[in-house]
Amino acid sequence: MFHRWEGSLYYDRSLPPKIAALSEIALFAALSESEIQGLAQRAVERRFAADEMLFWEGEACAGIFLIVQGSVKIFRTSPGGREVMLAIESAPATVAELPLFDGGPYPASVRVVEPVVALFINKSDFQQVCRQYPDVALKVLAVVGQRLRHLVGLVEAMTFGSVTQRLARLLLDASKMADAESFELPVTHQELASRLGTVREVVSRNLARFRAGGLIRAQGRQVEIVDRRGLEQEAESQG
Repeated sequence: MFHRWEGSLYYDRSLPPKIAALSEIALFAALSESEIQGLAQRAVERRFAADEMLFWEGEACAGIFLIVQGSVKIFRTSPGGREVMLAIESAPATVAELPLFDGGPYPASVRVVEPVVALFINKSDFQQVCRQYPDVALKVLAVVGQRLRHLVGLVEAMTFGSVTQRLARLLLDASKMADAESFELPVTHQELASRLGTVREVVSRNLARFRAGGLIRAQGRQVEIVDRRGLEQEAESQG
């Protein structure tokens, strides 16, 4: 099917605009047509410019944002004011699904990277749909559970091992997601450093070492893995 945004409408030639948009969201992949329609009727379009905040960590949860165009950065801020990036999410994607269920505040902050068009569903409206269609909550929670498992892995990657190991793992994961040896990093060296819990100079120095060792080729954000086994050894090394 052919999907794109034109003006203020995301459309598919065979589906109403909001239903088409929601059908692209992984969180709702298992929902029936009537369940998606129930959500679409309550979704409101919102637009955000680059560097705008969708919300800050600790704010009361107002609802869920469905990113249908653009990309956002999810991050937390340390007591000292340093940002630690958790993920970059590009459309189609969702943010802030967990507080819909636990009643807590937003657990992280979300800032726009590339201009965003989002569909916003108010928390009370989402809960009303869950009461009307009880299977919605179970289906959505199954996807949320998968994301929590991924987050546990991310925390482990940021906590254990050296920066060199963590950077090597990150490059291997990026290659796996792209399903190719050559891929474009979705973030800058500074944002990589934030995600790895270090500083930009350390990331640049390790990338230079990987290049000098013949493990990768890199220019700007474009990276090619030349020696996969060697990079895997860097990721596994305890030295």
